[in-house]
Amino acid sequence: MQKPLYKRVLLKLSGESLMGDQQFGLNASVLKRFAEDVSEIYKLGVEIGIVIGGGNFFRGIQATEQGIDKVSGDYMGMLATVINGIAFQNALEMCGVPTRLQTAIHMQQIAEPYIRRRAIRHFEKKRVVLFGAGTGNPYFTTDTAAALRAIEIEADVIIKGTRVDGIYDSDPELNPNAKRYNEISYQDVLVNGLKVMDATAIALCQDNSLPIMVFNMNEPGNLKRLICGENVATIVK
Repeated sequence: MQKPLYKRVLLKLSGESLMGDQQFGLNASVLKRFAEDVSEIYKLGVEIGIVIGGGNFFRGIQATEQGIDKVSGDYMGMLATVINGIAFQNALEMCGVPTRLQTAIHMQQIAEPYIRRRAIRHFEKKRVVLFGAGTGNPYFTTDTAAALRAIEIEADVIIKGTRVDGIYDSDPELNPNAKRYNEISYQDVLVNGLKVMDATAIALCQDNSLPIMVFNMNEPGNLKRLICGENVATIVK
């Protein structure tokens, strides 16, 4: 059996990645495939935390454009992340992976409140933990929530799933001559304005020496390849 390089990881997915080729909502086949990929690394003994955005349902920036105040819009976005958390929890359990969903906003009927010690205990009991509702505060993105939770649970690395195979100096979907980085520093990401994660999340990772790995989640099996050390990602460190 292949040996993983990491003991505990935080996987960050965008809400948009769950849409597949749809314009809105959830794509059942994408949920199933992502869950199967997570199941593969779970079977290797990796402890996994997951943060999912809510952009497939609602983004705070949309609220501002529609005349909803920023704080209300951000709370609406947090609720969207919980919808995605419930959906992904169900997909993982269909693959035989035990899970717990924790949320930064209390909603006891559907999820546990986020408690750091309880989350770590779930990892010790071999459960995958999904973290919903961001940080529970407006003005903070799910990127920042992912960085915060990764630091709190003492993850070895944040793994960010995207549509491309790493970080480029420009958008590779628009520029065929874009240059891919195998490795890049936190400072270079900030100075060059590369859209890896928002500046607050990058600063948190830098201050706590937490590496970020960016890879293509749409390629089946890529998550396992990354975990086992294959060069399928750009690392920020």
